[in-house]
Amino acid sequence: MSALAYTEIRGIVFDLDGTLYVCDRFAAEIQNAATTYIAEIKGLSHEDAGLAMAATRQRLTEQSGIVQTISAVCTELGGSVQAMHRYFAETLRPETYLVRDERIIQLLERLAKRFPLYIYTNNNRILTARIMGYLGLDHTMRGTFTIDDEWRAKPNEEMAKRVLKEIGLAPEEALFVGDRYDVDLRVPEQLGCPVYLSQNLEQLLRLEELLAGVTV
Repeated sequence: MSALAYTEIRGIVFDLDGTLYVCDRFAAEIQNAATTYIAEIKGLSHEDAGLAMAATRQRLTEQSGIVQTISAVCTELGGSVQAMHRYFAETLRPETYLVRDERIIQLLERLAKRFPLYIYTNNNRILTARIMGYLGLDHTMRGTFTIDDEWRAKPNEEMAKRVLKEIGLAPEEALFVGDRYDVDLRVPEQLGCPVYLSQNLEQLLRLEELLAGVTV
């Protein structure tokens, strides 16, 4: 998207996992924890639970045309998203995998001087706070929206509207940044928000260049 499309922006809403940091090992650990949770509630081996989740994700994706989230797969298999996230908060150790990157800290600090910044994530509040604190990003954010606010995982139109209402911005004024178009960006774009797909550090850093001409 060209820089001209961003001229009305008055705030930025970032996804967290895969957007403000990219860590394949931690992503794999989240998937592993979800598989363990499903194995326990279904009475399956870890291997069979993984196969069931993969098959369920594929089926739901084929039916909807949209790649499905862990939350959607969990619900379809009879699990509780709330219980799964309690398990995540109790067992996951993001500090083991993540590495602080001063380039991202400095980018967000510069952006925060020009725009109010927010987090909107499918992660839970406990892990979000730990991740943001460990990465040194928490002081840059004006507010945080997590899955346990209403237990509505992205993509969700009602939750996206709530985010816009609470940050006090019209759709055209709120830039949504995420690493998965179908999950993070499709609904905001349908609501009239500008969106930016960022799947690696280089794309995230380029955001500042695209916003260079925006006067707040």
